[in-house]
Amino acid sequence: MTTTPRAGDTGTTADTTAGTLAGAAGGSTGGDGVGTTADTTAGDPAHERLRRWRLVLGGDQADGTGCVLSGRDAAMDGALAALYGRRDRGDGGDRGRTGRERSAGLGASAPSVARWLGDIRAYFPSSVVQVMQRDAIDRLGLAALLLEPEMLEAVEADVHLVGTLLSLSKAMPETAKESARAVVRKVVEDLEKRLATRTRATLTGALDRSARISRPRHHDIDWNRTVAANLKHYLPEYGTVVPERLVGYGRAARSVKKEVVLCVDQSGSMAASVVYASVFGAVLASMRSISTRLVVFDTAVVDLTDQLDDPVDVLFGTQLGGGTDINRALAYCQSRITRPAETVVVLISDLYEGGIRHEMLKRVAAMKASGVQFVTLLALSDEGAPAYDREHAAALAALGAPAFACTPDLFPEVMAAAIEKRPLPVPDTV
Repeated sequence: MTTTPRAGDTGTTADTTAGTLAGAAGGSTGGDGVGTTADTTAGDPAHERLRRWRLVLGGDQADGTGCVLSGRDAAMDGALAALYGRRDRGDGGDRGRTGRERSAGLGASAPSVARWLGDIRAYFPSSVVQVMQRDAIDRLGLAALLLEPEMLEAVEADVHLVGTLLSLSKAMPETAKESARAVVRKVVEDLEKRLATRTRATLTGALDRSARISRPRHHDIDWNRTVAANLKHYLPEYGTVVPERLVGYGRAARSVKKEVVLCVDQSGSMAASVVYASVFGAVLASMRSISTRLVVFDTAVVDLTDQLDDPVDVLFGTQLGGGTDINRALAYCQSRITRPAETVVVLISDLYEGGIRHEMLKRVAAMKASGVQFVTLLALSDEGAPAYDREHAAALAALGAPAFACTPDLFPEVMAAAIEKRPLPVPDTV
């Protein structure tokens, strides 16, 4: 059997999605929590294999399965065909194909799209629904329909949907804005629950360890560092070290110990990073011992620090899209630094600079020379390594500021290392 994507696909996202859907169709749990039941004869592995391939390949005679779907399977196939079926071509390039003609399309009306969204939530797991929604927005141009409140109530909310809503926020009618904020708030609250506790715990420990004291109380002694500092006082006859100098952890007081500046590129490709950076910014701002500043930029620079108590307000204060002027943004951040040795600057950008390249690099070098800990993240998301300017990344690495993609789960460890001024946990996949 030839393993080709559903008719008309170009072999990109749809291929991966279709393969995932094949597994989801074979006894997965749909959005309503009920396992999908095959309409084929139970216990027949060969027939079940054909059924799955039929759902992946799309049903033209050329798929070679000869499998006929009915009932729930036919409905699932209809939902897939609406998104991944062959699109009509004006040049008649597919007219010679045998079998029934299939074309992708959900229609132009919000009710038909809302029904389709309800169908896929019933047939497929939440993770697959989110992928299909993203594909529908990209492939069929459904972004405009998200401006309607009934559509926002039907979609499965995730980070990527938030990015789409933010890009549409300026064109959003008043009737849809409250629904959009509700969707964004749900995603933000879910992210805070997942990330906040670990972030606070990790950074609190890093702040304590970064404040070393020479006369610690017994329970504040850092034994590993104390032993290392006193190895020359080892007494072999007793098999022990007699420490003449104690090294201890300092306790983070209520006063500000560190200053963190998050400088975030808000160009369209950085949507997921903007969402995560806003959530982390709010978490850091809630810690008394860290002074947090959030700056977003394209060709202009906007300081959103005064909105950090509500990351939803931060997100609606961004404007995804436009050009990029990293040098201008770093100039603003540099002007706000008052204690360089106690400051961590985190630049989150794909480094496609539209400003003055050599000035940007000189600015980074100057900040590092003054004692600033400078971190460059190509992305702050779960999407893996993004497209980025490799020349700029190499230049920053030569300055001692390696650029790498960072997942939200790794971000607390990266910040802890920067606060303690130790090597960053750079992933192997940079």
